[in-house]
Amino acid sequence: MNALVIARKEIHQAVRNRWVLAATLLLAGLALSLTFLGSAPTGTVGVRALDVVIVSLSSLTIFLIPLIALLISHDAIVGDMERGTMLLLLSYPVARWQVLVGKFLGHLAVLAFATCLGYGIAAAALIVAGNQIDPDSLAAFGAMIGSSVLLGAMFVAMGYLVSALVRDRGTAAGLCIGLWLLLALIYDMGLLGILALDQGRSISASAVDAMLLINPTDAYRLFNLTGFANVSTFAGMAGLAQSTTLSAGVLLIALLLWTLVPLGLAAFAFSRREL
Repeated sequence: MNALVIARKEIHQAVRNRWVLAATLLLAGLALSLTFLGSAPTGTVGVRALDVVIVSLSSLTIFLIPLIALLISHDAIVGDMERGTMLLLLSYPVARWQVLVGKFLGHLAVLAFATCLGYGIAAAALIVAGNQIDPDSLAAFGAMIGSSVLLGAMFVAMGYLVSALVRDRGTAAGLCIGLWLLLALIYDMGLLGILALDQGRSISASAVDAMLLINPTDAYRLFNLTGFANVSTFAGMAGLAQSTTLSAGVLLIALLLWTLVPLGLAAFAFSRREL
């Protein structure tokens, strides 16, 4: 119950600080842009419009939602300590893990609302425009939205871990931006370079699968672009979907672990930290 009270407080604070409005408008605006620009040629190439939207939004999500998640979570602990509100909060009969879980639920609710509404507007716009929505495409779109919320949860948990370990907000912000650059950009560039140099000589398919699971954004990309045949064919991932040993269930478990492990480590670090 204490965690839910803290979650409600975080939601109210996000609404007051315009985080909910800003995130929703940003996601909706970009989703609508990709929807109408990307689906324009689908009638001539025989591709379903919603499949194009899924591929476009999956690529966008990898960069945007992790950044939003880290921005709203990087000072969740260290920021409250600097302002003195954490000491006041813990003077009440509430455990530290309840504070962490409550903040997590509140921030996740903000991200989930912004993602579902912002991306849902894109699908609604296709329906209003008269496009036929195939059930398979609709299922893939729903999975994309759900996994996007889970991707946000992963990076919120990572932001909490950073916030629980550092001593000031500036350091937390710098580390979180570095983490975002590493996982969203640098890691994939390095991996592509290694695979290009190796040319399949010594790195096995199972090793490639393991390297992809190390990065949560790659696990998210594989889940959305290889999990559904209609999407993987258009995305050019049909060959990878057939060669990889990573099923949708394995990828979903990896995404869940990328949420639970950092959140558990953040709770442990927070429980041992002096106020």
